[in-house]
Amino acid sequence: MERSYYVATANPFARASKLEGEAQADVVVIGGGYTGLHAALNAAERGYSVILLEAGRIGWGASGRNGGQAIPGWRKSATELMSRFGRERAKFLFELALDARSLTMERIAKHGIACDLHVNGHLTLAAKPSDLSWMNAEMETLASVMDYPHARVLSASETKAKVASVDFHGGFLDECGGQLHPLNFALGLTDAARASGVVLHEDSRVVRIESTEGVVAHTQSGVVQARFGVLACDALLEGLEPRIAGRIMPVANYLVATEPVPDPQTLIADHLAVSDSRFVVNYFRMTEDGRLLFGGGERYSPHPPGNIEAFVRGHMASIFPQLRDARIDYAWGGLVSISMTRLPHIGRMGDLFFAHGYSGLGVLLPALMGKVLVEAMAGTAERFDVLAGIAPPEFPGGAALRSPLYVLGMLWYALRDRL
Repeated sequence: MERSYYVATANPFARASKLEGEAQADVVVIGGGYTGLHAALNAAERGYSVILLEAGRIGWGASGRNGGQAIPGWRKSATELMSRFGRERAKFLFELALDARSLTMERIAKHGIACDLHVNGHLTLAAKPSDLSWMNAEMETLASVMDYPHARVLSASETKAKVASVDFHGGFLDECGGQLHPLNFALGLTDAARASGVVLHEDSRVVRIESTEGVVAHTQSGVVQARFGVLACDALLEGLEPRIAGRIMPVANYLVATEPVPDPQTLIADHLAVSDSRFVVNYFRMTEDGRLLFGGGERYSPHPPGNIEAFVRGHMASIFPQLRDARIDYAWGGLVSISMTRLPHIGRMGDLFFAHGYSGLGVLLPALMGKVLVEAMAGTAERFDVLAGIAPPEFPGGAALRSPLYVLGMLWYALRDRL
């Protein structure tokens, strides 16, 4: 995580010990990102004893590396949900997504998590004139079907007044969106979990799971026996659980943070979180100390580009040409997971529960998933069953062939972005 802005500005945090020997708990959580932390906290609040195992450092995966954009909803629009699932089911799914937002905000407030939270909106910039058609349709669907009056379409001039970028054709503003410091949010959740009685172990990579009767998690130096398990590894699942690996694919994203810019309010107004409408999306926002934080481009190789700064700078300069020569103080990257449908994959294998595949919307949704998984453990599975019922299919070719086939598809969409 070299030259990460988030690490450089992280809150103090007490490291957790490595698992040594045998331990028992009601619930073992595998993975110390948002999903695992929310699940652990929910389980502890219900009175379960909980042990959380993290392969490296807590919050060091996508949860501590992402763009920090707190965007309500799913990767699929409300209009797309309606088309695919029908009015009533789509509305229920949308309400679940709003619950994810509420749960996140409540948890930040309850535990006093200092994570530079701003809830001033998320703005999607229209890269093509045709984008305004779906934006207007989405605004109408949200207002008339989802009872959500917090979205509006902006004209090109209104958009320009908020973002001093190259010209876009307008924008879609969700007033309930926001931004936060993702690593400090993860560390705050960790402190809350620890205070609630969760036993944390870092540097405790799980190498094998047994889930035929209860869940047994083996690390190289210990073992945890539990009644239930939560698998929350997301893009870092690797070969740990082959039965579900083919439903998601890791994708690398890279970000930079510039030097502090003069008068940051004139670059992006009101601490808005911003992205564009391209399929291979660019996303950006201002930090607390006035830097532009910019993410752009994707790679489908596990190997980072030789120069992350140069890789991202071209994308940044295409949108903010005035920053073409700005000094880059931080550059980093990480893996997120996507699914074929861009909807999360949630389910269970015996007593082992899992959720992953947020497809770029993994800041708010894990709060919902962590709660729903624990609800199902406790015998209330209505919401779990709905979400498990929208499980994405495997990538063509499964885990072995998903990457080369997906790259071909993404190259086509990247070409379309340029047309």
